[in-house]
Amino acid sequence: MSRLENKKIAILATDGFEESELIQPRDEIKNAGAEICIVSLKSGEIQGMKHFDKGQKVKVDKTVDEVSASDFNGLVIPGGLFNPDALRANEKATKFVRDFFEQHKPVAAICHGPQVLICADVVKGRKMTSVPNIQTDLKNAGANWVDEECVCDSGLVTSRTPKDLDAFCAKAIEEFAEGKHDDQVANAA
Repeated sequence: MSRLENKKIAILATDGFEESELIQPRDEIKNAGAEICIVSLKSGEIQGMKHFDKGQKVKVDKTVDEVSASDFNGLVIPGGLFNPDALRANEKATKFVRDFFEQHKPVAAICHGPQVLICADVVKGRKMTSVPNIQTDLKNAGANWVDEECVCDSGLVTSRTPKDLDAFCAKAIEEFAEGKHDDQVANAA
């Protein structure tokens, strides 16, 4: 039996996602046996980026309007400059993210992806990492930011950059296999 057999994992992304930060987790989680669902703000395809250059497009499976956190066993939020910025400005996307925490489900975010977690109000008191550019944002939102390859705090997996993808994917798969975390909660509003 595969580690993630009978698990369904959402990848929340929109135009401007960092290509490697969606593709590698998608492929590794799928290879571990999970069903993957690309969730976005729009239907059709979303445009990936290789830093500042256009990368490949990815087909969207469902829009954020069509899903609920209860449909999934875990969530991945890739980075990129534009992707998290658009997601964090969308109320339905941040509610979708917050619901994973309220349902005690594992969440993995890399690079600029934790910006979405800030707007979902789920970082206070958490040990986290990210691309160094947003460390001040995370600290100001109450996170304990550290400069490490991969950090896991009660089912919340974070990493810095594409260089950390191997560790990020391995830890995300481990957390998705483990399942619910009773201490994985959203901050009180």
